[in-house]
Amino acid sequence: MQPTLSYTIWFSQRTGSTLLCHALESTGIAGHPGEHLHENTLQELYRSYKARTPAELRSRIWEVASTPNGVLGLKHAIFEPAFTALLEAFRQIDGHDGTRSGIWANTFPNVRHIFMTRRNKVRLAVSWWKAIQSQEWHRLHGEPPQHGDIADRYSAEAIDHLVAESVMREAGIQEFFTQGHIVPFTVTYEDFVSRYEQTVLDILWWPGLEFTNGTVAPPAYERLSDAISDDWVERFRRDKQAGWQNRGW
Repeated sequence: MQPTLSYTIWFSQRTGSTLLCHALESTGIAGHPGEHLHENTLQELYRSYKARTPAELRSRIWEVASTPNGVLGLKHAIFEPAFTALLEAFRQIDGHDGTRSGIWANTFPNVRHIFMTRRNKVRLAVSWWKAIQSQEWHRLHGEPPQHGDIADRYSAEAIDHLVAESVMREAGIQEFFTQGHIVPFTVTYEDFVSRYEQTVLDILWWPGLEFTNGTVAPPAYERLSDAISDDWVERFRRDKQAGWQNRGW
């Protein structure tokens, strides 16, 4: 069934997107947001959905990402060349105006856009590198840490790369918005974690969804920042600005 309302959460790593998706899904009225388009190649995406054509792929995603009220939720990260390949596949479905945003809107009807970001890109990159080293990307609320001691795995070069990668990914998202004259609903990680429930309610009210089921489910995941995170942030702050006459931090 074709959705009556769609939304896409555009994100880079370590901005709280998984936490937000879980909160929205728990309401029962905001679709099943997730990385439904995340595969290494387009061929793998077709195989995972047992689809043969772009139209079939779209229909399968409509099924898995929608709640019975016709709302579809999706989160997606832009990285190339995968994003362009995905758009070129959906370009084959008739009904769009040929622009990238038009192709996306034709694939996901009545689409709204949410942009997730994090102001402190150093802490974002440290969180990202720490997750790569520990392979603990999320921790359910109440569970103990799932990794050993990784304090000696600090790498200024890796963190510097991830700072740059997060900036470039957000620049790609912004270019998509700019080309499509899109003004997204922006969720900033630092504000989201301090205004968790209100942020979720604001997102529901934004397109006019009525949430009458009570309060928003509590956060499903623990914050993973710890003493190692703080130490790596401080080390990178010193390393990156060594010798600078005018430091930013």
